[in-house]
Amino acid sequence: MSGHKMLLSGLKWTSGRRIRISRLHDGINGKAPFSSCTPKVCIVGGGPAGFYTAQHLIKARQDVEVDIYERLPVPFGLVRFGVAPDHPEVKNVINTFTQTAKHSRCSFYGNVNVGKDVSVGELKQAYHAVILSYGAEGNRSMGVPGEDLAGVYSAKDFVGWYNGLPSCQELSPDLSCETAVILGQGNVALDVARVLLSPVDILKKTDITQSALEALAASRVRRVLIVGRRGPTQVACTIKEVREMVNLPDTRPEMVVADFEGVKEALKDLPRPRKRLTELMLKTALEIPGEKEQERRNKSSRIWGFRFFRSPVEILADPDHSRTAGIRLAVNRLEGSGEAARAVLTGEVEDVACGLVISSIGYKSLPIDPSVPFDSRKAIVPNNMGRIQQAAGLYCSGWLKTGPTGVIATTMNNSFDTARSLVEDMDAGTLDVLAAKPGSHSISSLLEKRGVKPVTFSDWEKIDSVETQRGEAAGKPREKLLTVEEMLQVARK
Repeated sequence: MSGHKMLLSGLKWTSGRRIRISRLHDGINGKAPFSSCTPKVCIVGGGPAGFYTAQHLIKARQDVEVDIYERLPVPFGLVRFGVAPDHPEVKNVINTFTQTAKHSRCSFYGNVNVGKDVSVGELKQAYHAVILSYGAEGNRSMGVPGEDLAGVYSAKDFVGWYNGLPSCQELSPDLSCETAVILGQGNVALDVARVLLSPVDILKKTDITQSALEALAASRVRRVLIVGRRGPTQVACTIKEVREMVNLPDTRPEMVVADFEGVKEALKDLPRPRKRLTELMLKTALEIPGEKEQERRNKSSRIWGFRFFRSPVEILADPDHSRTAGIRLAVNRLEGSGEAARAVLTGEVEDVACGLVISSIGYKSLPIDPSVPFDSRKAIVPNNMGRIQQAAGLYCSGWLKTGPTGVIATTMNNSFDTARSLVEDMDAGTLDVLAAKPGSHSISSLLEKRGVKPVTFSDWEKIDSVETQRGEAAGKPREKLLTVEEMLQVARK
C-alpha cells in the first residue's frame, strides 16, 4: 500500500468531520502520523560516512529523524579536506549530501565536539540510536628513529595544509630541498606527489588554499620518489592516479629497471584492473618512448618515480641534528605472490639524500569516549555489520568501522550496510523505538548551558557563499576560510 493510501485508510470521522489535516500532513512529510514516538537517530561525524548513513536511513524509513553532529563548523569531512584540489569531479557528491542535509527529517549541527562538548552517554539518553562516523583523524606512526625531525610530515597533515583544514594551517612545510620522499604508494601518496610537482598554473585554477599556492610557487622540490615496501604488482594506487603522473606537464618518470624483473611474466595471472595498472607502469619504466614523448621528457625540469621493495629504517639528520637530510631504506624481497606477498628484509640498506619526507602509510581512528569499545591494535571500533559489540543502541560506519580503506564508493556501501543493520534492528524490535526520546531538543539545551553554539546547515551556506565569492574574484571555484574563528564569524552574521 502506498504512503498516501495508508494515511487515508487511517483517517477517522468524528461528528462528520475529518481529524485535523495537520496530522495528516505530518505523515506526508515523513513524520510518524498520530505518534510522538518518532525514531530519533544521531550521527557523529559530518563526512561522507555520516551523510551516506543519514541518506540511507531517511530513504529506508519514512518516520526516522536524523541529526548529524560535526566537530568543525563546516560539513563534508574528507570530501572537503582530503580530496585533491585538482580532482573537482570527486567533490560532486557534495550535491547529494546537501540534498540529505536539507531533507525535512535531517538536521546538521556543526561546531559540536562530541566527547568534549557533549558525551556519547548523553547522546544515548537523547536518541534511540547513536552512529559513530567520525572517521580517522590520527596518523599511523612509522616507528623509526628521526621521524620527529623538522622536514618530516604525515600525508594527512600535508593534505590538510593545502586543502585548508584549520588544524593544519600552522604546518608551513619547508619546500626548499630538491628531493622529496613519500613513503607509501596509495592514491593519497600520488596526490601529494602530483601537488608537489604540478605547474602552479594548473593548481591556481583549483580550490587549493592561497597560502599553499604561494608556498608551492616558491618550492624548490624537483624530484619526488614514491616508496613502497612491496613490488609493482602490489602497488596500492589506481590506474587513474598513475596515468595522471605519467601525463603531468613538465615532468618525466625515473624508475629502477631491476624493480620490474619478472613482472611481465606475472601479468597473465593478474585480475584485469591490476593487469592494466601494471602494464602502464611497465610501459612507463621499460619502453623507449616515441619521438614526441621523448622530446617532452627531455624538456621536463621535474622528476618522479616509484621505488619498490624498500622500507624506512631511519630518518637521517643534518650535521646540526636539527632537520632532515636523508632517509635510510631497508631493501626487501618478497615471499609469496600477488596480494598475499610479504616483504622480508634482505639485510641490505641504502641511503637517499632528501630534505622532505612525507609519510603516507595510512590514517587511523582514535577513541572518542571511554564508554565506547575500541580496538587500539586495529584502530577501529569492534563491530558486526556496524553494530558495536557489547553496546546496544551504538553503531558505527565509515573508516571507524573498517579502517582507512577504499574510495568514496567503498564508504558509501559500508555506510548503507550500517544503516540497513539499524533499520533491521528497529523492524525486529531488538532496538526499542517505542519509548519517546527528546533528541536534539535536550542536546541543544545542554549545549546552550555549556556555551556551545551549533552551526546549522543554513549557517554553513553563508560560509559556502563567502568562499565561492572569494574564489570567483581569484578565478577559482572557492577560496576557503582557514580558521574556525573566521568560519564562525561568517556563520553568525
